[in-house]
Amino acid sequence: MAAINRLPVGIATLLFLAYSATVGITFAFLFELYTTESIFTAFLVTAGMFGALAVFGAITDIDLSRVGAIAFMALIGLILATIVNIFWASETLYWITTYAGVLIFSALTAYDMQKLTQISKQRLEGEAEGRAAIIGALSLYLDFINLFIFLLRIFGRSR
Repeated sequence: MAAINRLPVGIATLLFLAYSATVGITFAFLFELYTTESIFTAFLVTAGMFGALAVFGAITDIDLSRVGAIAFMALIGLILATIVNIFWASETLYWITTYAGVLIFSALTAYDMQKLTQISKQRLEGEAEGRAAIIGALSLYLDFINLFIFLLRIFGRSR
């Protein structure tokens, strides 16, 4: 995301599309591990939650900036706990990080949508508008993908 401010908007857009394609390819392998029903269930729950949280973030008058800061710090803790669990292999920690991930990315979805709503009210033009659109799209894309992955861990049944 930091590089987006230094790159031309067209290049940043191409990199975003390339990243999205890479995630799609990765998901093709991931989907081999789970049943179609569990993938479908996780996707429906993710889409519903994401939509509701995005609407909430867009229309609420509550300032979510503190929620965003707390969620970001919790995300750092989640990453560290996940790394620790690679070596520790605790099923309890696995489930704690899974449910924490759902909560963290739920909060980040509402926060990111509110931030985008505020940016849209600034009436940016040209390069600034393009950069804001790419950053917003990437933020919400990452929120959706991560929320889906954590929900898939909850609803997923192996083949």
